[in-house]
Amino acid sequence: MLHAISLGLSCFILWLLLSGHYTPLLLCFGLASCLLVVVVARRMEVVDREGHPVHLGLGLLRYWPWLLKEIITANVQVMRCILKPQLIDPRVIRVRPGQRSDLGRVIYANSITLTPGTVALTVEKDIFEVHALTRDSARDLQSGEMDRRVCRLEGD
Repeated sequence: MLHAISLGLSCFILWLLLSGHYTPLLLCFGLASCLLVVVVARRMEVVDREGHPVHLGLGLLRYWPWLLKEIITANVQVMRCILKPQLIDPRVIRVRPGQRSDLGRVIYANSITLTPGTVALTVEKDIFEVHALTRDSARDLQSGEMDRRVCRLEGD
């Protein structure tokens, strides 16, 4: 029930921010549409810990700034590769995810792909295949820092 209430509130707040209309009739229509979304989502049984991960809220406040810093750093590395092509040393590496849940593994794989210079090619339960543009980006990924941070976010 907590996930359904949170989903309804999130939808309504997003609707308010995006619509910009605050007349009583339109507020009622917005509320009705958000309630309809919650009812349909509950009927489809997608309102759960993975469908609407409320439990990650505080952890995301720590993880997003770190990920943003990593994305900026990787952008600079890719820019250096564009300016000096001899720095490019592509390779495919395998990393073992430490996450327990599918949601944690999805966050980890998406974080890898969001970081310029690395792309998660195949994602299996116990191994990820990742293409890295440079030796440094492969080494950074193999250090396990991102994996540990996603595990911490997940609650390990």
